[in-house]
Amino acid sequence: MPGGIRPAAGPVDDKRLAGLIRPVVTAAGMDVESVRASMVGKRRLLRIIVDSDRGVSLDDAAEVSRQVSALLDASNAMGEVPYTLEVSSPGVDRPLTEPRHWRRAARRLVKVKVSGEGSVVGRVLAADDDGVTLDIDGSRRALGYGALGPGAIQVEFGRLPDADELDEFGDVELDEEELDDELEDEEAELGAGGDGH
Repeated sequence: MPGGIRPAAGPVDDKRLAGLIRPVVTAAGMDVESVRASMVGKRRLLRIIVDSDRGVSLDDAAEVSRQVSALLDASNAMGEVPYTLEVSSPGVDRPLTEPRHWRRAARRLVKVKVSGEGSVVGRVLAADDDGVTLDIDGSRRALGYGALGPGAIQVEFGRLPDADELDEFGDVELDEEELDDELEDEEAELGAGGDGH
């Protein structure tokens, strides 16, 4: 270009990027939770949040970052503007809005608004496609998603109850090792950065 001026950075369609990235993330056994591109100075910053039932390790985030970076470079989806790619897992402040979010919050203490009664605090015992089962003050309560607002995980500074302590609630099957790994991964700050250009 004359005078070495680069073209201005036009907007990037986050939904289009998510559609392009999703097959790579799905092939790695994870879900795309969000994709957000923004300008930071003269570079774009592309933040991708991924999650899975087993959590997201640093190695998982780094591998997805490598694959997504190669895909974006090959497709020129980010245009000619240099970009930085960040792949991470959701933090504990992510609202629980989908069945998979509730399922992955098993054993966690949550606060949620219930239609007709206001906010309640309870521990997630189980979740499926229809609803969630909470321990609210020692009572087991099944609630359909239609009656729930977004849930919020409550930060606890003590230990989480183990599966034996929750057995009194019936047939809730929890893989203790898998859940402990998930919680450790979720609470770790992930940020596998990749430099696209």
